[in-house]
Amino acid sequence: MSLDSIPIHVVPPGEPGLTGNAPPLLRELLEMVRRLLETGEPSAIDLSALPLTPADLDWLRDKLGTGEIGVTLQANGESTLNETACPGVWWVTHHNEQGAVTSQFIEVAFVPDLVKAHPQDVEIGSGYLELLVSDL
Repeated sequence: MSLDSIPIHVVPPGEPGLTGNAPPLLRELLEMVRRLLETGEPSAIDLSALPLTPADLDWLRDKLGTGEIGVTLQANGESTLNETACPGVWWVTHHNEQGAVTSQFIEVAFVPDLVKAHPQDVEIGSGYLELLVSDL
C-alpha cells in the first residue's frame, strides 16, 4: 500500500466562514460595559469597519442573544436598535431607503443616543401640548 492511496481530508477548524475575529469582541465588550458602569461613558464598535464575515456576525449575534427591548426608527431608511441578552449592550443596524444594510454597530449604553429625544424636538412637543391644553 502506497501513501498515495490514503485519502486525506482537510477539515478547517471551527465553523465554516468564521475568521476568528469575532471572539475578541466579547472581551472588548466586557471592558466597555465595565467602563459604562464605572463612568457612565457610552461607547460603540463599528462592525462595518471590521473584517467580519456574515458567519462572524451570526456567531456574535448568537452569543450575545436577544434582550427585552427593540426599537425601530424610520428616517431615511429603517434603523433597528435591539438590546442583547446583556442589558446595556445594543445591536444597532441602519438600512438605506432600499432596505440594504448601510452600517452595523454594537453600542454599549444605558439608552442609545439615537433613541433620546433632541431638545428642539421636545420643545416642539411642548408647543403641541400647549395647543392641546388650550383647546380643553
